[in-house]
Amino acid sequence: MSLKKKFVAATAVALAAAMGLSACSGSGDKTASAEDDGSLYVVDVFDELANYQGTQKGWFAKIIKDKFNIELNIVAPNVAGGGSTLFDSRAASGDLGDLVVVGTGDGKGERLVKADLIMDMTPYLEGKDNINGFKNATDALNEVLGVDEGVYGLPNSISFKSPTEASEGLEPTFGPYLRWDYYKAVGYPEINTLEDLVPVLKDMQDKARETEGTDDIYAMSFFKDWDGNMMNNAKQPTCYYGYDELGFVLAKADGSDYQSITEEGGIYERVLRFFNEAYRAGIVDPESTTQNYDTMNQKYKDGKVLFSFWPWLGQAAYNTVENKEAGKGFMIAPLQDQKIFSYGASPNGDSKTIIAVGSKAEHPERLVEFIDWLYSSEGAYDSGSQTGGAAGPQGLNWEMTDDGPVLTEFGSTVINGGSANVPEEYGGGSYADGVSALNFTTIVANDVDPETGYTFNAQMWPSELEKANANPLNQDWSEHMGGYSTTMEYLEANDMITVAPGAGYVTPPEDSQISTLRGSIKTEIVNSSWQAIVAGSEDEFDQILSDMREKVEGLGMEQVLEVDMANAKAQDEARKAIAAEYAEESAE
Repeated sequence: MSLKKKFVAATAVALAAAMGLSACSGSGDKTASAEDDGSLYVVDVFDELANYQGTQKGWFAKIIKDKFNIELNIVAPNVAGGGSTLFDSRAASGDLGDLVVVGTGDGKGERLVKADLIMDMTPYLEGKDNINGFKNATDALNEVLGVDEGVYGLPNSISFKSPTEASEGLEPTFGPYLRWDYYKAVGYPEINTLEDLVPVLKDMQDKARETEGTDDIYAMSFFKDWDGNMMNNAKQPTCYYGYDELGFVLAKADGSDYQSITEEGGIYERVLRFFNEAYRAGIVDPESTTQNYDTMNQKYKDGKVLFSFWPWLGQAAYNTVENKEAGKGFMIAPLQDQKIFSYGASPNGDSKTIIAVGSKAEHPERLVEFIDWLYSSEGAYDSGSQTGGAAGPQGLNWEMTDDGPVLTEFGSTVINGGSANVPEEYGGGSYADGVSALNFTTIVANDVDPETGYTFNAQMWPSELEKANANPLNQDWSEHMGGYSTTMEYLEANDMITVAPGAGYVTPPEDSQISTLRGSIKTEIVNSSWQAIVAGSEDEFDQILSDMREKVEGLGMEQVLEVDMANAKAQDEARKAIAAEYAEESAE
């Protein structure tokens, strides 16, 4: 059955469910909606994903004011200092906000319900076809929230795809991306393993310095900002071999292997050793131990770094139209033994973060209407364009033709990284300032819109792929890689990707004693990792890791690892369960 037919069938079921809900719940349980006279509603939004605080501006503000007569006032913990302080203080008052975008991990989801911080939206769901159409997702979320019935919120990143299909679009989330122009300049050497990158990158660095007449170009550059249970940068190449982290465990996407990050000879040690070999070869930026992400990112923009852990780092920073026309930019240069980790699509969404209506909201029915719209095709286009890659508003950014959707001249500018001012009729101001500050993905942009038969992501449209591959950089990459037009197409055809079924697993609450032990252990692991990669010899490297293992064992590593291993295996069970469930439903 096609995706479109599945969606239509799901909607039919949803309509019946909606009628049933109406009959069972009755009307008049809530009175707030009856008192709503439709005047401007300033909605306080507590949003843990937002990177902007204040009133929503520009074109998105105009869309939602015209449709719902609401104005969003974003309260963003990320801007207000981070951590849990803002959540705790607002939760203590019993009022998080009118609209809530919040994480559910470590028992926080259950607290939202038990403390009456979010409301059951059931009384307002009659006719809400989009919310009702995702009943499997809301049922799955209820398990996380610890409730048996009701609709207390919706998870983010819901997909129409099978959970065993990759959720990524043109590029994977992880991968060894090199400055392709210098990889070409040294003869496209084959890279069999991670370790083979060192001499290749050394040759590329030498060539780049010679060509550009400067010695401040480095093959690799690191940063510390995102370190958590381990050195974040060292975790990334483990993903090239199918692993991803859960606490102190690195687990393979297919459930075939689970490793402690302190395992002797394990995948984490392999990456640290690779970094150390690169450091001793003189190809690691010496400012890596002190710089932050922003400083490092600027070096990518300036062409001072030649290797990127992720496409969205190197390509986003350096692959400008001008550079690609000059044949310069980051493209994947595959390791022959790679099996890159891919996040599978999540038909039930990702329950780690949800959108919900606050229990003290003045006009809940209007907020439920807004949420329902966010999960419509139009809402997915309009609200998903900050981080999700959706095409944005139809008419302004794109239009439908007999040959499929195409970007307007304005849309082509803003979708491909340029800046432009929005016409007054669409809200005015700069396009970037008008993007939805919610920063919350409802439907995955790489999914096919049931209404058009094309993805929400404009960069995957035939019209855009044709233009994207017309530049010298992409053409050379395609010719060298056997004629494939996108990285994901190449990886899937060559069995170089492994998909972790999209189950949206959420870890259970952690005992406070385990959290305390974890805090001391991860500090030791992170510090030792950084010391190891700048060791002056292999003997010094080995000694640092040996000392680290001895210290963390004394700090209670075994107790914490037992918890993380159990969670990692539970996550794999959830993945296998949803894959089997989807396969069974598809066969019916």
